[in-house]
Order: sequence, then structure tokens, then C-alpha cells
Amino acid sequence: MRTAILLSMALLSLSCAQPEPQAPPKPAFKPETILNLERAALDRWGHGDPSGYLELYAPEITYFDPTTEASIKGLAAMQKYYAPLAGKIQVERYAMRNISIQQHGDVVALSYNLINLGASFDGKPENPPRPWNSTKIYAQINGQWKIIHDHWSYIKPQLK
Repeated sequence: MRTAILLSMALLSLSCAQPEPQAPPKPAFKPETILNLERAALDRWGHGDPSGYLELYAPEITYFDPTTEASIKGLAAMQKYYAPLAGKIQVERYAMRNISIQQHGDVVALSYNLINLGASFDGKPENPPRPWNSTKIYAQINGQWKIIHDHWSYIKPQLK
């Protein structure tokens, strides 16, 4: 009898137990999310505003471009690097070509060729336009897509 009572109490406690709360499911990944973030940053860049990218960079951002001798590390260093460029870059329009988006979990690799048309730096036109390769690594951090690595290079640079 005692066994039956204990068994009944155990079953009753199991049926009354609350299930463990589960995290809400992550929304499905949409490549246009990354493209929209990138285009918004490029739009601002083309109007002399590098803060579009600065707002997308994760605190631990690493960065390369053709003018850097080594990678730039960290958001504060990027703010310092971009500060002299603010207000000096103008791009009438641009085209993103050969876009590739590869997702692996919470990380996305974005690569594309960028053609700036009607570009100028500090009022001096870029003639002819210089095409770029761009690769960015986005990671989902606290529910937001942030760039953790940014790399720019020239398409077919003139090697000396």
C-alpha cells in the first residue's frame, strides 16, 4: 500500500511539473537582411558618412584595406581611422556585382565587387573609377548582425 501511495505521489508531482522554458525560435535567415545593412552603410559612406559602417562594426572588428600595412583591430581604432574621411568622400552611385552570401549558423560571409561611379575624395574626382573587392564577415551578436571582419582590396591592382 505504501508503495502505491509513493508511486501515486511521484506520478502526481511529474504531471504538475512545469516544462523548462525554451528560448523562442530564431527567425529564419534572409540574405536580404545582410544586403540591406550593407547597402545602407554604403549609401551613407557615399555621402561622406562612415558612421554607417561604424554602427555595424562589432567591438572586436578587424579590418584591412589597400592603405593599411596591418589589420586594424577594435572599434575605437576604426573610429580613429575613419575620422579624417568624414565629409570627404562622395559617390554619385554604385553597383554591387558578383554578390555571394554564405551562412553558417550565426555567421555570414558577404563578398561582392563594388563599382563606384562619380566618386570623389575631398572634391577630387576619381578618374577612372577604381573597382573594389569587398569581403565582410557578419555575426549575430545579441540578436543583431554585426561585422566582425571587413576587408577591401582593388580588383586587378597594378603591380609594380
